[in-house]
Amino acid sequence: MRVYIPATVPMLRTFVDSGELAPIGGTAFALTPALRESYAAGDTEELEYAAMLDAARASLRLLAGEEKAEPRRAVIAVDLDDVTLRPDLDHSVVKVAGPVTMKAVASVHLDTSEAEDDVRAAAEVVDAADMGDPDAEFTLGSAEDHELAWYAPQELAFVLELM
Repeated sequence: MRVYIPATVPMLRTFVDSGELAPIGGTAFALTPALRESYAAGDTEELEYAAMLDAARASLRLLAGEEKAEPRRAVIAVDLDDVTLRPDLDHSVVKVAGPVTMKAVASVHLDTSEAEDDVRAAAEVVDAADMGDPDAEFTLGSAEDHELAWYAPQELAFVLELM
């Protein structure tokens, strides 16, 4: 199953250095049966993209807790067999058992520098947006308007070096 793990740039650096990444609380996102049922239409690629966007939003929550982290959303796409569905938490939430290795990585998705101001602002209001605050939702939308750049696993160390 393709699984999307929310991360931050410091987490990516640690992943490159150690070769392992343990998702915070084991939480990740995927195209689950509950996610598929929540959409009236959409092919597999579109629904996997929706799961990746859920992971990108979770990355904002991680950024809210890391004042020194670069304000860029990060998502690691991995292929795993051992996941537990958690529809009680949300349609796309899964739990990952243990750390993942670089070998499992299919791709890495990361904001570009142009998104930093919007991501910084969104990280500050993501919880308020979830509670329905219209101004916070607008701020969050500005960050989510930025597409995450796609990188192959072997490019990650070089991308981080350039930041």
